[in-house]
Amino acid sequence: MSTKGFYITTTLPYVNAEPHIGFAMEIIRADIIVRYRKLKGQPVFFNTGTDEHGQKIYEKALASGEEVQVYVDRLAASFKDLISLLNIWPEVHFTRTTDPAHIEAAQEFWRRCDQRGYIYKKAYETKYCVGCELAKTDSELVEGRCPIHPDREVERQSEENYFFKFSALADKLHQLYEERPDFVLPDFRFNEIKSFLAGGLQDFSISRLKAKMPWGIPVPGDDDHVLYVWFDALVNYVSALGWPARRSLGGGGPASEEGEFEKWWPVVQYAGKDNLRQQAAMWQAMLMAAGLPPSRQIIINGFINAADGQKMSKSVGNTVSPVDLVTRFGTDGLRYYVARHISDFEDHDFSLEKMSEAYNAGLANGLGNLLSRVMKMAATHLESPVPPVARELPTDYEEALANFRINRATDIVWEHIARLDRQIQSTEPFKLIKTDPEAAKAIIAELVSGLALIGYMLEPIMPATAATISNLVAKNAMPATGLFARLD
Repeated sequence: MSTKGFYITTTLPYVNAEPHIGFAMEIIRADIIVRYRKLKGQPVFFNTGTDEHGQKIYEKALASGEEVQVYVDRLAASFKDLISLLNIWPEVHFTRTTDPAHIEAAQEFWRRCDQRGYIYKKAYETKYCVGCELAKTDSELVEGRCPIHPDREVERQSEENYFFKFSALADKLHQLYEERPDFVLPDFRFNEIKSFLAGGLQDFSISRLKAKMPWGIPVPGDDDHVLYVWFDALVNYVSALGWPARRSLGGGGPASEEGEFEKWWPVVQYAGKDNLRQQAAMWQAMLMAAGLPPSRQIIINGFINAADGQKMSKSVGNTVSPVDLVTRFGTDGLRYYVARHISDFEDHDFSLEKMSEAYNAGLANGLGNLLSRVMKMAATHLESPVPPVARELPTDYEEALANFRINRATDIVWEHIARLDRQIQSTEPFKLIKTDPEAAKAIIAELVSGLALIGYMLEPIMPATAATISNLVAKNAMPATGLFARLD
């Protein structure tokens, strides 16, 4: 694996409600990739945070009766709490779009796009979904409503705004997609964005009148306007690196060491399927306009739906809290379910019943039972801990995580669990110990080594469980209690 810095980011969720399982899924997946890369010795920069501007948040704050900054401070804290709740890599960088450094970067990004001729002003009228914070064409609406936010009326907006010359970058986007066949994963999402490009690009508004929507970053040189929320929020992928202040000058500037931007860029972006256009087309065009290289890769998740198949939505009120799930299943119980049972790329219909069944089968009856059986035999019959063996990950497991196929990597771990279970059943070392102690001990030692490998493979996926397995193997001890209590 390359020793060059690897940069990965989640999207920044809106702080218009408490966190739900959809974002928990996204940050857990990114964290699994981070931990795998760290396990392989690669330097990693991991970014997440909160998107705190825009009309949707402004309306929510007004409805709550709080000052807008007080409102976003409160909600941002609940998202930051996910880092410890979900056992996310503790060195993760947390970007808030109300941070002064981000505001400065967003304004500088605007200036560079403007200086290069990609921003202009015009009067316009459009249909606008506040839920998406996007203008919508008639072809994107179903019976006059946005299919992603059918509970909200589509607004008609008419005003003079600044626009971004999206259409001028169609050829460059086409070239990017041609040169990078794995630029968007999965393939069917890449095909969607290619179709969007083939349909022709329309320039899009990148400002709002401050008189109508004051909660935003001021447009440089025009205090009557604030930055459109997407133009602001997407810049976090570079502002997180300290851009532009911590970017080495190069060219005719003074000599300097490599800057943080060059050290880590380009970025891998995790995002939901409702962010496809913004991540894979709008943001890439914005980077081109600012004279910056495109992203490395974009990984698109499906939706987590309610049990009835309806999209979970904070506005509808049918979301599931990750705090509640951790209370019931534990942090690694939630990480396991996300990693193995929620499709990497397709939608998933979620229910507590499904999750309970998966927990009992895979953890209580599966991994937990295997750990207890093997370590009980080891603690009873082996005089000392099994010497550690070379820590080598299976090739198919590495290939899966290198390609963001977390489901497959986790399935491979459970294939190893099933193999050890079959080995116990076929060799019965607990019986053989009475007639051939040395042979039985050799089998038990082999089982312990297999368990150690399972723990190693679980380090990115279920880090606390992996640490428990490693500790028990090193001490040649059985767990004091069941690792995963069966849920009724």
